[in-house]
Order: sequence, then C-alpha cells, then structure tokens
Amino acid sequence: MASTDEVKSATPAPWYAAYPTAQSEVVTISREEVLAMLQNLDGKSNTTRDFVLVDLRRNDFEGGTIRGSINLPAQSLYPTLPVIYSIFKAAGLKKVIWYCGSSRGRGSRATAWFADYLLSVGDTSMQSLALAGGVRGWATAGEKYVALMDEYDEAVWAKAK
Repeated sequence: MASTDEVKSATPAPWYAAYPTAQSEVVTISREEVLAMLQNLDGKSNTTRDFVLVDLRRNDFEGGTIRGSINLPAQSLYPTLPVIYSIFKAAGLKKVIWYCGSSRGRGSRATAWFADYLLSVGDTSMQSLALAGGVRGWATAGEKYVALMDEYDEAVWAKAK
C-alpha cells in the first residue's frame, strides 16, 4: 500500500505551478459596471472601445460567453503575456477584464499575472481587472445580462444556480 507522501508525489502539480506566483493584488470589477460599459457601446459606432473582456475557460467553455469577449485559455496565458500586452497596448485598451467560471481561480490568477506584467513594463495607463462572479455570476444575474451573451445555453446555467 502506498504511503500518503507517495500518493501526494504521484498527483501531478496543477498547470499554474509551472509559473511564478503573482505578486499583485487582484482588483475586481462588478458585473454591473461591465454591463454599463457594454450598454454604452451598444449601437454607437462612434464610441471607442477601450476595454477587452477575456474568457479564460478552455475545457469548460460551455453555456455561452459575454458578447465581444475573446477566448484565451488560462493554460497558455503566462508565456504569452508580452505578446498579449503588445496587442492590447496597440489597440489603445485601458482595461483588461479577465474571467473564468467564477473568477476565483484562473480569473484571479490571470488578473494578478497581467498586473505584475504591467508593473514590470511601467505601464500605469492600463488596468488588469477580474470580473466579480465570473461568467457564472453574469449568466445567472438576469435577463439584461443574458441578453449580452453569445451562444447562451440556458440548460448549462440552470445547473449553476
């Protein structure tokens, strides 16, 4: 019979263990504030979008996503931070809003990693924010939120309530 230490060592480390622990504090943004930002853009072609929503889900990418989000699975994020930053900077973004299912794991980790990167390059004009409650909180918050989702699947979110 295997000892507890042998079982622990046989368990693979989580994917994020290969990367440094983030030093920055996680700053969140409420879904109400993001909703208002999206509604301000709705139908206004002359409005400049200075934020991006980043859905970090990979294997659990189901039930829909917040309209206009890009999908960057968290597992590939850390090594690509310099490229992602360059793209976001060239686009003139001021806020990068990260989320996963709940924004307590991947969302928080990505938010802090990107904040660390912003500090390392001395960029004080861009913010790294975690969407409070993640996509699950968004999808279960009511019709005005669901109306701003692509590929919404009610059956998936009914299980999450």
